[in-house]
Amino acid sequence: MPELPHSSPADIAVMTGRAREVMQLNIEALQALERTIDASLARACEVILSRPGYVVVTGIGKSGHIGGKIAATLASTGTNAFFVHPAEMSHGDLGMLRSDTTLLAISASGESRELRDPLIFCQRAGIPVIGMTQRSSSFLARMSAVPLIMPNVAEACPNGLAPTTSTLMTLALGDALAMVLMDRREFTATDFGLHHPGGALGMSLQSVREWMGDNHAPPASVPLDASFADVVATITAGRKGAVAVLNAEGALAGMITDGDVRRAFANDISSITAADIMSRTPITVNPDQRMSDVVDLLAANKIATLFVMESDRPVAIIHVAELMQAGYVS
Repeated sequence: MPELPHSSPADIAVMTGRAREVMQLNIEALQALERTIDASLARACEVILSRPGYVVVTGIGKSGHIGGKIAATLASTGTNAFFVHPAEMSHGDLGMLRSDTTLLAISASGESRELRDPLIFCQRAGIPVIGMTQRSSSFLARMSAVPLIMPNVAEACPNGLAPTTSTLMTLALGDALAMVLMDRREFTATDFGLHHPGGALGMSLQSVREWMGDNHAPPASVPLDASFADVVATITAGRKGAVAVLNAEGALAGMITDGDVRRAFANDISSITAADIMSRTPITVNPDQRMSDVVDLLAANKIATLFVMESDRPVAIIHVAELMQAGYVS
């Protein structure tokens, strides 16, 4: 590994001081933005909620990058949205702006020439525009049905050129818009999970039923009067470290784990039955609970297995080892 350069203590102090200055400027920008939030944001939400089509987000340069993130946040929280580059709109993609869409246009100056064609098109077609800009007198603001005006604060860039505080405010304003829309749509954690099937987040929001799938085998089971030898043989064959104990009607009466079997050896096992060593109150879940609930129950109760129950009958067994292997538990 190459030797890394070492700055002097004085240089380190200057660099860390500058970093804190940038953070402070960002904090002040967000505080200024918070003070400007008014009924305009509510009106923007009303426009979006009143229209059945997509929210089309557009912007050029850094505003475009922020716009892509805003579109993704909207789409994942219940508001159908996608990003379109404004230059592409001028070369055929204006066709994406249908009569039932809403255009969310972003430009700090409000004068980006690439936005002019989409804005003029929307005015002619009667498509409402929500404009995010720092200038209330700009072309974007004038062409917007609902202008969202951000405060004109200094950029953190020492030359006042590179978008820094302005992009942060735009991102925060987009998040605020998305979260208000999410609230108004009553978009739930279950809905969120449907939009995030991949990764740890999506897996935790997955239902137990989805985890089970169509071919998940029921857990190994024994009757209440099963002998100790039958219990051991059934646990071994089931390979989940536990067995369900069922009553005469087939309903769950208890659970026997490897630990229960080991503890039983402290007594005379010649006449022991399943009913003698089972836990009568095993931890269970139903198929409509989330996998995050399963993980929490296993951790909170310090257990390795639990049953999935439907109509008082165990339909699946979940073992912590398979959750770890599948990535549900890190």
